[in-house]
Amino acid sequence: MSVIRFNALKQTQDRVPVKIKNTQRASEIFGKNVFNEDAMRQFLTREAFKSVMDAIESGKKIDRKIADQVAVGMKDWALSKGATHYTHWFQPLTGTTAEKHDAFFEPIGNGRAIEKFGGIELVQQESDASSFPNGGIRNTFEARGYTAWDPTSPAFIYGTALCIPTIFVSYTGEALDNKAPLLKALYAIDVAATDVCKYFDKNVTKVNANLGWEQEYFLIDTALAESRPDIILTGRTLLGHPPAKGQQLDDHYFGSIPSRVVSYMRDLENECLLLGIPVKTRHNEGAPNQYELAPMYEEANLAVDHNSLLMDVMEKVAQRHKFKVLLHEKPFVGINGSGKHNNWSLSTNTGVNLLSPSKTPMKNLQFLTFFINTIKAVYDYEELIRAEIASASNDHRLGANEAPPAIISVFIGTQLSNVLDELENVTKGKLSPEEKTDLKLNIVGKIPEILLDNTDRNRTSPFAFTGNKFELRAVGSSDNCAGAMTVLNTIVAKQLREFKKEVDLLVEEKGLKKDEAIFNILREYIKASKNIRFEGNGYGEEWEKEAKKRGLSNNKTTPEALKAKISEKVLNLYEEMDVMSRKEVKARYEIELEKYVKRIQIEGRVIGDIARNHIIPTAIRYQNTLIKNVKGLKGIFEEDFKKYAKEQLGLIKEISEHIANINSSINEMTEERKKANKLSGQKAADTYCKKVKPYFDKIRYHCDKLEIMVDDELWPLTKYREMLFTK
Repeated sequence: MSVIRFNALKQTQDRVPVKIKNTQRASEIFGKNVFNEDAMRQFLTREAFKSVMDAIESGKKIDRKIADQVAVGMKDWALSKGATHYTHWFQPLTGTTAEKHDAFFEPIGNGRAIEKFGGIELVQQESDASSFPNGGIRNTFEARGYTAWDPTSPAFIYGTALCIPTIFVSYTGEALDNKAPLLKALYAIDVAATDVCKYFDKNVTKVNANLGWEQEYFLIDTALAESRPDIILTGRTLLGHPPAKGQQLDDHYFGSIPSRVVSYMRDLENECLLLGIPVKTRHNEGAPNQYELAPMYEEANLAVDHNSLLMDVMEKVAQRHKFKVLLHEKPFVGINGSGKHNNWSLSTNTGVNLLSPSKTPMKNLQFLTFFINTIKAVYDYEELIRAEIASASNDHRLGANEAPPAIISVFIGTQLSNVLDELENVTKGKLSPEEKTDLKLNIVGKIPEILLDNTDRNRTSPFAFTGNKFELRAVGSSDNCAGAMTVLNTIVAKQLREFKKEVDLLVEEKGLKKDEAIFNILREYIKASKNIRFEGNGYGEEWEKEAKKRGLSNNKTTPEALKAKISEKVLNLYEEMDVMSRKEVKARYEIELEKYVKRIQIEGRVIGDIARNHIIPTAIRYQNTLIKNVKGLKGIFEEDFKKYAKEQLGLIKEISEHIANINSSINEMTEERKKANKLSGQKAADTYCKKVKPYFDKIRYHCDKLEIMVDDELWPLTKYREMLFTK
């Protein structure tokens, strides 16, 4: 056994749960480190408090003089919490968060100093954008970037730093982050949905998009993670034979949580509660060492910020418990990967969930309006949704008989499918009083009753309706939720805008009553979007064939999928909805291609290094032991030695064949990588996907075969069976 592997396994034997002492109730510590409404009331002037609340509730701008007042109050609050620094906390296009800490401390001469923080520092800061992905938006001489305060997401204390959520834009004004387009998409859905709501309730003045994410993740012991170069450098195991026992007994899902993991979860939850993240649920997931955490629903912008913050907090808390968090979508072969389910809904300022049926026919017509328009939007832009969730890591998970397939479809359940089928047959044009009564009472009016026990969820569906929300299940566990939420809110906003135009046209030009016009348009949308609805098994080959007949895309790889991002249809969408300019969309496309290429490039280098420097030398060492054994047998048995050394000779030959295949595959992969490195953009991504990546499986196959042949005492890498069963 290698020294590294031996020491790693030995360390795990001494692990005991970290004791978490916290006698306070969750409600008592919730939001303690957040500059929330309670904190603002205490530390801000009445004028400053009102200005911030107006910005949060109605998007009004905050005057610079008021910003100075807010900054003073925020600084005093932060200092009272032990903060020493402040930072603009933002989400660049790296997929992680970013921060640059500046001290409140400032010398004023004569050996004296003060704590200083003003409105200028609060509202805007200049940041060097040269090292962040930009997709060609800026030139080298335009390296400046700016972060600008987002008052709708409250500041918080993290460690000893006051963190101020901000957007990040380039010197020339283009968005360089995930938050700026999201805020624009949320504004678009607010305006479009509010306009449609006026058909049903004149008191509606605002609509919020809500998000409840579910974060799946793996935990493995730190020492074991550090003994695996592939985990440290790529976040996943590039090699490793599956253990005899994996998840086939279904005994881990919702099972008893190991004591060390419970200790970690409690510590994590305490940190989350202090930061105002409303964590609610924790449980074992389907695979060994896989877990899930989920919060209560929040307004989408805040929920996205909280999930981005959570991923950072998870890592830091794990270090205290000697754990390594794996957020890669497929860290282990042969068992489930991890996703991040995005549960999405719309709610009004009057307290109504627009995707929840009600007791009255008119409210149910409102529900059907938003329900059907959402399905239509997903149908029209299914390729864009697939493109947004595409990544090198998520490609391992999508369609792997454990997660939604690469084909985007919508599951709504048998009951609602029957309702839509009945609505599809509604008479076109004006309705007779009898037809209208029958429609409202016998079809629309009965929706709440048929949904009372509609709890079934098709886990093979990427986009499923689950009673009062839609669940986008195809988002990867390491993804920033902002991307998916930007797409979903933008496409639904556009669809609602088109819906209102068509309804108004029928009312004004055809003389139809408002509800008649709504029924007419919804009927056409049901027909137009019928192909996206699918209730069956999304994993089967039959669905692939059926989806092709229906005209649905099946982009199985990231390079294939990303092309949809720069189609004229998508460019026009973002431009029309004022969410992103063409330049910004194309930049993101280039960034995603580059990210894909670099990830595959790194994995190729790592797998080649491990195979050549760890696996092959170990195999040769074991082979030499066998050769020595055979020579000894020959000395004992002479002419009959082949009879007694048959198995050893077979192993020697087989090991040589595996070594030869590994070595030749690495050589061929390296040559293909050299060719790919001379290309750029889409061509580089396509080449890495089709020419380089296939060698990973070839190399892995032979390495994994050697793992089960070579003496366990010699094998250099920590094995699956040693990593996946934490106690």
